[in-house]
Amino acid sequence: MSDQTPQQPDAPSAATPDFDAMTRDIAEVPAVEVITTVAVHLMSSAAVNLGLAEEGEAHKDLDEARKLIQALAGLVTASATEIGSYHAAPLRDGLKSLQLAFREASVVPDEPGQGPGEKYTGPVHG
Repeated sequence: MSDQTPQQPDAPSAATPDFDAMTRDIAEVPAVEVITTVAVHLMSSAAVNLGLAEEGEAHKDLDEARKLIQALAGLVTASATEIGSYHAAPLRDGLKSLQLAFREASVVPDEPGQGPGEKYTGPVHG
């Protein structure tokens, strides 16, 4: 055993995040950009879980995709009036595409109006 005690740095290390700067940075980002960024992340993750990415079958998980599409539908529906049709329209299109892809990927498709996010968007038809 060693008699030495671990050294504690006196000054903050470069690895310590600067939370004040991060707070200032996020405060400067418009809400529409935050909302659309979150929506794109949800879309991307849902697409991967639907098996739409390279090596798709290895990552396919319809239960996870359902949750992500449901969350995306809630976000898009709730924020549409706030972000305007210019931003909401492509998000709605992406959402509908994911909902249709989910229906196609399902062995036993949900009844119309019962698919992921359809309680917010209404029934989705191809």
